[in-house]
Amino acid sequence: MTAIDSSHSATSSSGSIATRSTLLGTIAAYLTASDHKRIGRLLISVSAIFAIATAIEGAILGIERISPSSSIVDADIIVQLFSALRFDLIFSVAAPMMLGLAVAVVPMQVGARALAFARSAMFGFYLWLFGVILVGSSYLNNGGPGGGNAEMVDLFLIGLGLVIAGLLLISTSVATTVLASRRAGMTLIETPIFSWSALVASVSMLLTLPVVAGAIIYVAVDHAYERATFGATEGVNAWIGWAFTTPQIFIVAIPTLGVLAQIVATMTRGKQPLRPGLLIGVGLMSTAVLGAVTQSSHSVSFSGSASEVLKSLIPYLFFNHLPILGVFVVLGLCLLALKNEKAKPTAAFVPAFLGVGMVLTGMIGGAVFRITNLKLTNTVFDEAVLVYVCYGVVLSGIGAIAHFGPRIWGREIPSGPVLGLGLLGFLATVLASLPYFIAGFADQPASVANNFDYSGPIWLWNSLVGAGHALMALVVLLFFAIAAKSFRSGTVSSATSADLFESVNG
Repeated sequence: MTAIDSSHSATSSSGSIATRSTLLGTIAAYLTASDHKRIGRLLISVSAIFAIATAIEGAILGIERISPSSSIVDADIIVQLFSALRFDLIFSVAAPMMLGLAVAVVPMQVGARALAFARSAMFGFYLWLFGVILVGSSYLNNGGPGGGNAEMVDLFLIGLGLVIAGLLLISTSVATTVLASRRAGMTLIETPIFSWSALVASVSMLLTLPVVAGAIIYVAVDHAYERATFGATEGVNAWIGWAFTTPQIFIVAIPTLGVLAQIVATMTRGKQPLRPGLLIGVGLMSTAVLGAVTQSSHSVSFSGSASEVLKSLIPYLFFNHLPILGVFVVLGLCLLALKNEKAKPTAAFVPAFLGVGMVLTGMIGGAVFRITNLKLTNTVFDEAVLVYVCYGVVLSGIGAIAHFGPRIWGREIPSGPVLGLGLLGFLATVLASLPYFIAGFADQPASVANNFDYSGPIWLWNSLVGAGHALMALVVLLFFAIAAKSFRSGTVSSATSADLFESVNG
């Protein structure tokens, strides 16, 4: 009996040790990963977690603004939350989510044996993650742009610099893979549309993020010493604020066009019609880079003489409407392709299509925001533009994970939850954004939670926005849980190399 117990104990102990060993081995494998799928999974998973936290931030701000005469959260924290929301939507959620998908999918699509500079991409992930943590710590200690703690403002600038450095390394890896690691016989023009959009987005980031980095350097040096040239703490936003608004934010949404077009190509079981048009559409959207690298936004005023209006109208249309035209081109060609009688609908199409629709709505709103006659500057209208674009990226990410997930994780995700959560995510995006389009025209001020007033139901618009953000947090959480369960123990994927080849040629 003792021998049996001893044996059982030894077996249990061995099993426990083996389990711990397996867990530690898995963690170590991810921490030192050079496999593109693992790096992509890390970026996607962590950005999804940050998406939940960011949506909660938005819900708190919406609730706080329901009653301008009372305050729930400390005033200093509220000021920092407004800035944190913008940072998180762009640099903690949208950019890493799209780059994570690119890292995981692009090597498979272009037939590369490995991701170019894989270890640099992994190092980029660490820089990005550590930078986000530093930025979050600075915000919690009143150190974001305009914060009262000068040392924490320095920490914010350092953290933002690390975030940008990480995203640049990952972008370099993705762009190099497409440009130099394609399989034999595949020309650049034959590159799958998602990989093409990933290339365009990566190159766009490589052109714009160094400009942000340069601005951070001279602001940080001035802030650490004299604080006399660039406006000290209050001047941080004046010099780097362009990186948190239009047209820079459009760049992170470029891959959403590739996601939609790739899904449509698979649905139609053949090559996308008018493929050159798709490439042109993605390229047109990337013209948003022009406004970003010049660190300027172009507005139009319809008051004054005809020559004065025309003088401001031409650059306004060039910088603000060319990207919108690109989205319309891709959407139109995708809808045209669905007329194919062989088209087979998929659940992934719904969130991908709605995501691009939300991005387009935000871009149109960004163009409207630049019409000075409407007097939308310094109103919540700009916040609505940002939320539309970044939540549209999240919706597109849900569709992309549902579509590419079986090839990344090797298991299927059920169609029902993808369809349902896609529709709920659409509702959440509209609720979190549309009321502030309306409130913007009613002059609700931006980045202010208390002591403001305007004609209209203040409690209604802000309640809807808070509910929208809360619903988006729930949507991402549920999708994250369903995807984690499905990709761990779901049905083994039936995707074959032929399916991937069809996707490549789509």
